Amino acid sequence: MVALSTASVYPESSAHAFSYAKSLGYDAVEVMVGIDALSQQTAAVKQLSDHHDLPVCAVHSPCLLFTQRVWGTDPWGKLERSAEMAHAVGADVVVVHPPFRWQREYAAGFVDGIAALEESTGLAFAVENMYPWRASARRGVEMYLPGWDPSEENYANATVDLSHAAIAQSSPVEMARRLGHRLRHVHLTDGSGSAKDEHLVPGRGAMDAAGFLRHLAGSGFTGHLVLEINTRRAATRDDREIDLRESLAFARKHFRP
Repeated sequence: MVALSTASVYPESSAHAFSYAKSLGYDAVEVMVGIDALSQQTAAVKQLSDHHDLPVCAVHSPCLLFTQRVWGTDPWGKLERSAEMAHAVGADVVVVHPPFRWQREYAAGFVDGIAALEESTGLAFAVENMYPWRASARRGVEMYLPGWDPSEENYANATVDLSHAAIAQSSPVEMARRLGHRLRHVHLTDGSGSAKDEHLVPGRGAMDAAGFLRHLAGSGFTGHLVLEINTRRAATRDDREIDLRESLAFARKHFRP
């Protein structure tokens, strides 16, 4: 299954994301719950899914810096609401970032809390790889607890994001190997290795996204491949569509189970 993240069409809305996904031939959509009001409304997401006859494969919980107040400020409450949306729209994965280091109480119980949520909801809470924040060219600052690399923790399910791996200067193939069957979800994108979270069209960066997809195919990966790219600089909707089309073609070309 190759899906499109609604984040890939920002600043256009979630409604536009479903429209692009349907017209270009994506198999599903991942909903990034964010500042777009539609993304926060379960009924609206369900209506979009039904209207376009496109399943929602995953719900990305609002855990970014700029979504700290979406669905309140309680991080566990955000995950519970994400699970409620996932159940309502038929998704089987909730994507979540590890806590920021200043969320110490949340972080202290995070690993066990995620396991408990999976047990109570029947959903996969796929914890995403993040990255050290670059304080200088030589030194990074750990901004996530218990850590930015989900392969080092006892999570049952994880997400690998190639743009985040680029910032961390971490091999996504090696991370996938460490995770093994626990790799449930992939954010297919790319990065140059700079300190910026670039989310390039796969193949336009330095992460050997093609080789990563071939590794997944050879290892029997059966999770979701989600295109999560940055098209904010697209001058027109046609330009955005070109990036979305190229990304889908790249995924289909290089991931052949």
